[in-house]
Amino acid sequence: MAGRTWFRGAALIAGVSLAAVAGMACSSGGEELILATTTSTQDSGLLDVLIPDFEDQYDCDVKTISVGSGEAIRLGSEGEADVLLVHSPKAEEEFMTAGNGESRELVMHNDFVVVGPADDPAGIAEAESAADALALIAEGEETFLSRGDESGTHTKELGLWTAAEIEPAGSWYQETGQGMGATLNVTTEKQGYTLTDRGTYLSQRENLDLEVLYEGDTALNNIYHVIVVDPEKHSEVNAGCARDFSAFMTAADTQATIGEFGVEEFGEPLFIPDAGKDAATPSAVP
Repeated sequence: MAGRTWFRGAALIAGVSLAAVAGMACSSGGEELILATTTSTQDSGLLDVLIPDFEDQYDCDVKTISVGSGEAIRLGSEGEADVLLVHSPKAEEEFMTAGNGESRELVMHNDFVVVGPADDPAGIAEAESAADALALIAEGEETFLSRGDESGTHTKELGLWTAAEIEPAGSWYQETGQGMGATLNVTTEKQGYTLTDRGTYLSQRENLDLEVLYEGDTALNNIYHVIVVDPEKHSEVNAGCARDFSAFMTAADTQATIGEFGVEEFGEPLFIPDAGKDAATPSAVP
């Protein structure tokens, strides 16, 4: 356990979000569960609702490491996390193919949107596709804030630039190296554009001077899975609590909570529950 203990200390020193809440009754005997997840699940406030519910049902002390999906997946591949809640499908599939995951289950989705100043100097509101929206930003050299952190959001953004046949560079293209919430704040300060998941934007909208200017392209789908790290490859993994967490995230009651989250405050859900749907069927998960 020395490596994992060292990592927790290093994460705290580095300023990684590490939150714990106490709980009651699990098959693993109450051992610590390390959840590596994206900043969007943390910044949106969803985990503030779900983690206490999980700990009320299971005797698992959850330590949440909130980073980009790429970093979360790396932690899982090195056995530094027990379970992942991430949204980077290609990287997740590579993780599973490499034998790092015991199971991967569909949990929920929302979508990405491009936000920016209300006057929309690049005119992206009239774009025909998400790639075209980014192309207009590049053409006008309007300020664009990229997370630049190998997160699921960053990976999606890079894919859109590739689709637009553009390699972004220059003073207009800036990387924050931070999570979604922080990147939105920087985008507001600079009155630029950025790609964000809808959930984080809605949860922070009242503090932002940004509008949703482009949305609706199927290329902006944002799908989340829960992955149990394989204990046969990483012997220190707390498989009992990890399996419990996966079952919890896909359970009917939790799915109902996910579907209701944000409705009262924002008038719409921040995430759409998907457990049990066939992710391979285009109509099943938008």
